[in-house]
Amino acid sequence: MRLVDLLPEPSLRVQRAIAAAVILTQGGIAVTGTIVRVTASGLGCPTWPQCFPGSFTPVAVAEVPRIHQAVEFGNRMITFAVVIAAALAVLAVTRARRRAEVLVYAWLMPASTVVQAVIGGITVRTGLLWWTVAIHLLASMTMVWLSVLLYVKVGGPDEGVVSRLVARPLRVLTVLSAVNLAAVLVTGTLVTAAGPHAGDKSPTRTVPRLKVEINTLVHLHSSLLVSYLALLVGLGFGLLAVGATRSILRRLAVLLALVFAQAGVGVVQYHTGVPAALVALHVAGAAACTAATAALWASMRERAQPQPLQR
Repeated sequence: MRLVDLLPEPSLRVQRAIAAAVILTQGGIAVTGTIVRVTASGLGCPTWPQCFPGSFTPVAVAEVPRIHQAVEFGNRMITFAVVIAAALAVLAVTRARRRAEVLVYAWLMPASTVVQAVIGGITVRTGLLWWTVAIHLLASMTMVWLSVLLYVKVGGPDEGVVSRLVARPLRVLTVLSAVNLAAVLVTGTLVTAAGPHAGDKSPTRTVPRLKVEINTLVHLHSSLLVSYLALLVGLGFGLLAVGATRSILRRLAVLLALVFAQAGVGVVQYHTGVPAALVALHVAGAAACTAATAALWASMRERAQPQPLQR
């Protein structure tokens, strides 16, 4: 008997609820991390894993404002919600004796959380070096993608047979759109790295910034977003032409709506001087677009129980 068998066996509904919580926490901590950046609280806790040397909690010091300490420390506390959700996912699918594929995706959650924590520590210890901040965000987007796949795979039967619901050319087009999305995310982090929100405004420290003309990066970022949107529109026409299922078309419609909204936020940001609130909203939109693209990709494969032979 395994130790985990002492726990009550979770229903499929409970497993999916936990997987949904994993998605929310992974996306949520990306947003709270952005709030840390735009409030210049990135070094509110100037060391890691401790907040201050000799203390895991904020300390009253004149050099670091209390509000910055509170914001950064609060963001670190959100990590516990991420860890709890990831641990519950592992326990739930292990107790339910799910198939190996589900177990692998579940274990990726705590494993990637540890990696992300290390990246966060490096980011703090290097004084918010721009490329470490970029990697930190991109890792969060990767974890959002993986958590969506976990949610989808948890919902499928363990003894099912996988069938592809769309033709290979359309699946390839979906992969290309995902690659394009990755390029959009990368260039988005570069825009931020060259922009006004360095994450810290202390007069005694200088945060290393990306020394590239920001307008050049903005145009590259927006051009990639347009190409991403064009690929999705082309994919939509292809899916309509082959009579794709309503589920697939609905996911594409949601994704298109999110991309249009995200583009609108980006345009407003650019013309209003990149206000802090819109930066956080833009990152939330990036997480939502990543999740929706992953859901669209996953919907093109279905795992169903094999039908009994007719006699």
